[in-house]
Amino acid sequence: MTPIDVVTYAVPFFVALILVEMVWAARHHPEKYEPRDTLTSLALGLGSTVAGALAAGAIFAAALWLYDHRVATVPVAWWAWGLCFVLDDFNYYLFHRSAHRVRWFWASHVNHHTSQHYNLSTALRQTWTGPLAGSFLFRIWPAFIGFDPAMILIVGGVNLIYQFWIHTETIDRMPRWFEAIFNTPSHHRVHHATNPLYLDRNYAGVLIVWDRLLRTFQRERENLPPCYGIVKQLGSFHLPHVVFHEWQGMLADFWHAPWRHKLSYLIRPPGWSHDGSREGSDAIKARWQERQSEG
Repeated sequence: MTPIDVVTYAVPFFVALILVEMVWAARHHPEKYEPRDTLTSLALGLGSTVAGALAAGAIFAAALWLYDHRVATVPVAWWAWGLCFVLDDFNYYLFHRSAHRVRWFWASHVNHHTSQHYNLSTALRQTWTGPLAGSFLFRIWPAFIGFDPAMILIVGGVNLIYQFWIHTETIDRMPRWFEAIFNTPSHHRVHHATNPLYLDRNYAGVLIVWDRLLRTFQRERENLPPCYGIVKQLGSFHLPHVVFHEWQGMLADFWHAPWRHKLSYLIRPPGWSHDGSREGSDAIKARWQERQSEG
């Protein structure tokens, strides 16, 4: 089966929709777009495309190797496409949750969260270092149980395309039945927020049911507007800093840490420190909850 990069075909629609939203924002909410922020997002998207193209051959070769050593064969049938899509979406949930809870993966994924704005251009703010981090391993393993690597690539592309439209504030809520099953702009606004209640929630790609089942779901509250970005805002649009700041910080921590703590700076959550001098999301949430109970 020949692999198809479906995301490439979607790029013109991405650009058109961003332009439409920019025109809408200019008329109604000009603060929703900031030129330097948007240019940074576009540059990150372009760089991610180049990095992905350079690594695509190796990643697909790894998937083919797994497929050559498969323990079964899943036929290329209509039901297999559906099954592969659902499995890939669950794998995305696992990757995405790990990307927020394991600093090694966060060093790559943090790029996507560095914007303090939430618009369609934010969807293009993708990592340059995902292949280096090994995040593709979460997605290609189904080849070992018999799914065609081309099928895995295609459904993964469809998953990514779906996630584009949920990066917006122009849509409030979808119908209740849709919100119950699928990831939506409302659910994903929560994911991008730095409010303590919203931290580390709503990891879904397409199906929000994974968050509901695994207790990582948080509904957007009308009385708690999301504040976007990361807990410690970058305060810079300098592209290399945006791309590599967390890798630099993580490796510096690893280098200076006592030997018994070095590995922890790679595999523990962002914000963890061996001497308790920093706060991760768990500590931030706990402190916020304590203040709420006192109030």
